[in-house]
Amino acid sequence: MRRLVPAANPLVLLAMGTLAIVASFAVRDLRTAAVALGAYVLAGALLLPSPRFALARFAAIAVASVSLVSSTWWLGGRDLEVALTAGLRIVVLALPGAVLAAFVDPSRLADQLGQRLRLPARPVVAFAAAMQRFGALRETWGQLDRTRRARGYGPTRNPLSRGRHAASLAFALLVSALRDAARMSVAMDARGFAGAQTRTWAEPAPWTRADTGLLALGVVLAAVPWLVR
Repeated sequence: MRRLVPAANPLVLLAMGTLAIVASFAVRDLRTAAVALGAYVLAGALLLPSPRFALARFAAIAVASVSLVSSTWWLGGRDLEVALTAGLRIVVLALPGAVLAAFVDPSRLADQLGQRLRLPARPVVAFAAAMQRFGALRETWGQLDRTRRARGYGPTRNPLSRGRHAASLAFALLVSALRDAARMSVAMDARGFAGAQTRTWAEPAPWTRADTGLLALGVVLAAVPWLVR
C-alpha cells in the first residue's frame, strides 16, 4: 500500500489535496476537527512511504496553526476550544495537499493535463518545464554555495556576513535562473513550440484501478467531518 501514493496519477493527488479544502469547511468544533485530522493521519500512516516526511510537512504547517490558535485565543474572547478548532482546521485544510504535492511529477502531470484533460499542449509543456526548473533551484543553490566556499568567499559566524553571503547567492541564483530560462525558450522554439498547432505525446497517460481507489478514498476522507458534524 505504501507504493500507491508515489505511483499514483498526479491528477488524483491534486484532487485529494483539493478535497481536503472541502473537508475543512465542516470543521466547526473540536470533536469534528480531531476526527477529521485522525482520519487523514491514519490514511497517511497506511499509504505514505515515509512518516518522517509527513512529520516534516506537519511541523511547517504547525507554525501557522499555532499562530492562528494564539491570535484567536487573544482576540476571540479567550475561548480555548474555539482557538484549537481554528488551528486544527488549518491543519486539515493544508496538510494533505502539502504532503501529496511532493509526489507530483511535473512530466506525468503534463501528460495527464494534455492527454486526459485535453488542455492546450503549449502552456501545458511550458508549465511542466517551469516546474522542473523550480525543483532544480535547491540543487543550484547548493552548487553556488559550494563554489563560493571553495573560492574562499564563504561566510563567517558574523550574522552580517551570513546575510551578505545569502544575498550574493540569491542574486547568483536569479542570474542562473534567467540564463536557464533563455536557453530553454530557445530550445522549445527550435522544436516547434512556437507555431505548431497539433502535438504528439511521448508517454501515455494511463488511469488505473488504484487511481480510482485513491480518488474514492479522498472523497471518503473529505466526507468524514461532514458525517461527524
